Amino acid sequence: MVNLTKQPIKWKSTSLKQQRHRGRWLPEGGYRREIVGGDHDAERRDRKRELEETKREASRRPRHPLHLLHSHPGRVLGRIQARRDSSARQINQIACITIQLDRLLVKVLVSEARQMERSVESARGARTSTGFRHDPETYREIISFLSKNSMLNHARCILLDDMPQRLVSPTEDMFAALIDGYGRASIPQEAVKIFRRLPELGITRTVISYDAFFKAILRTGRVAMAKRFFNAMLAEGVPPALSTYNILLWGFCVSIKMETAQRFFADMKQRGIAPTLVTYNTILNGWVRAKKMDVAEKVFDEITAAGFAPNSISYNIMIKGYVSSGRAEDGLRLFSSMGEKGLSLSEKTFAALLPGLCDDVGRGAEAREALNKMVELQMTPKDPSIFLRLVSSLCQSGDLEGAVDVHQKMSRFKHLSVDPQQYSVLIESLCKGEKYESAIALLDELLQNGALLNPQDPALEPPTYNPMIEYLCDHGQTKKAEAFFRQLMKKGVDDKVAFNNLIRGHAKEAMLESASDILTIMTRRGVPTDADSYVLLVESFLKKNEPADARTALDSMMEQGHLPSPTLFRSVMSALFEDGRVQTASRVMKSMIEKGVKENMDLAHKILEALFMRGHIEEALGRINLMTMNDCIPDVDRLLAVLCDSEKATEVQKLAEFTLERGYDVNFSSYDRVLDVLYAADKTLPAYNILCKIKAKGGVVDKKGCDELIKSLIAQGNTKQADILSRILAGKAPIATKSSKRVAMDAC
Repeated sequence: MVNLTKQPIKWKSTSLKQQRHRGRWLPEGGYRREIVGGDHDAERRDRKRELEETKREASRRPRHPLHLLHSHPGRVLGRIQARRDSSARQINQIACITIQLDRLLVKVLVSEARQMERSVESARGARTSTGFRHDPETYREIISFLSKNSMLNHARCILLDDMPQRLVSPTEDMFAALIDGYGRASIPQEAVKIFRRLPELGITRTVISYDAFFKAILRTGRVAMAKRFFNAMLAEGVPPALSTYNILLWGFCVSIKMETAQRFFADMKQRGIAPTLVTYNTILNGWVRAKKMDVAEKVFDEITAAGFAPNSISYNIMIKGYVSSGRAEDGLRLFSSMGEKGLSLSEKTFAALLPGLCDDVGRGAEAREALNKMVELQMTPKDPSIFLRLVSSLCQSGDLEGAVDVHQKMSRFKHLSVDPQQYSVLIESLCKGEKYESAIALLDELLQNGALLNPQDPALEPPTYNPMIEYLCDHGQTKKAEAFFRQLMKKGVDDKVAFNNLIRGHAKEAMLESASDILTIMTRRGVPTDADSYVLLVESFLKKNEPADARTALDSMMEQGHLPSPTLFRSVMSALFEDGRVQTASRVMKSMIEKGVKENMDLAHKILEALFMRGHIEEALGRINLMTMNDCIPDVDRLLAVLCDSEKATEVQKLAEFTLERGYDVNFSSYDRVLDVLYAADKTLPAYNILCKIKAKGGVVDKKGCDELIKSLIAQGNTKQADILSRILAGKAPIATKSSKRVAMDAC
């Protein structure tokens, strides 16, 4: 037994070809160990272990798409081209596994390319990377592909530069493809330049190039140029073919040059070229476009006389002509005739028939029948607006169920989105017909698919959304109404009626915070409000026993220029007063008086009494002054009596002084009670001041009480005031001297 650890070890690199030959897929750049003179069993075990490890590693690596190249060349090459940054690297990858690019592979590479720029690079790089040389067939494929995909500059460079450099002569059909590409791109001037240069490039112009040229310039209506070049074609000795006349007739009919088309049609027959059904259909379409249905009918009859059977295209053209000229009955007749003759119906058939049926209010049933036939045949109309027209027609005729049925059938057509205007027509009509449940179902669908949020679509009109919002708000679904209207608001809709309906709806459902939010939005956007909405909101807050919020809503109501009723003022003031919010109730009272509302004076007196009782003297006096200025004279005697009964000496003093200074008509008996309260509270000097003012007004006071007041003044050291008062009472001194007033003021 030989010890493996003592044997010399040789590391030998094995190539990819050797690995494949020996069945051993080692990692790229790996090595194989060979043991010389060792144990063969151990060597086999080592090799087996290495082989298993190699297989596991290979299984973890994804297979390169080039392995599938032979079975799916187009798909694989297109995939490689789409995800590689360099076409040269792509070609090198293909060359690594010795795949020879031939004509078929280049054609596949060009046609399967997802990025057209890379297809050109691939086509140009094939020769340099692999030694492949293009021939006219591959160039023809490349030019055709580039022209159809509007890569006209690339195609032009290949034709005028690459091909001459590689000694490959371009052919007429290649230039014809380029001319046709310019025509598709609406660049007729370039088509003219290329066509004029053909003789210089060694290309003999035949029907092939002339046909492409005529088609290119007639796409833009250059009829006069086409006639000139047709004459030049005859002068060159190039005989026109059937395809030439078909192209010319098509161009003349598209431009509605029917007299010219008639002359060329007659010339075609004189030259012995028999028109085909395509020719007749072209002429037929021209007369229909010219709205000459009487001539179109003669051509239609001539088709049969010429030995042809009108096909579906012929019928589609006639149906479209009848419908566009207001003869929907004749269009329906031909539509029925198509079914009798077994002609296949197509999207174009229905596109020609349905507009006339939809625009005719009395043919809603026939339009629905045609639409059901489309659903049965699984045909999708190319013009989705046909549904809007049909729904509008059915709604106008009063067939609301039919309109809803047509709307629902739209879901059976794939890739069709509903026009928001269709929702508008349906919802408005259903609301007018009092089919509110169906309207709500449509509204749910509208909110779910978010059709209103598309900025490109116009917003719904007020006759559509206002009845819907009003109904929802009146039936406990204001939240849904608000969600609907908020989508409209994003489109710039600020509708006063809708806002006020939302406020009323939220107020009825006791969603007062939401109602307040709507009011805030209205104020911010400058939308006029409705007084009834505010009244309902205030009353709702009062019902929820939230007088502070009621007062806020009342203030907003007045800010918006609405005058609350005396009853509403009273309700808010009473609620605030009962809730202990006397000062807030006083502010509401102030607003009420400033607005000229003179009712509710009994409640106003209660508020004044409460203000005095709580010590808010200045505020109470301010309210009294405001009432006086607005001819709402308060009952001061009553206020003084209440305060005297409550022995509020300070409040009594302030109120009495206020009334004496402003000359209120107060009973002297009330002042006597005031003096009694002041005597009892030992407010000697204030009593002296008030007494002086009473005597100045000629009032009669209690002599006994005055004597007691004089004694109190003397006892407190106010001898001067006592002397003045004694002389006043004795009639020996003037009452309203400046000195007495100054002394009285000093005493205060």
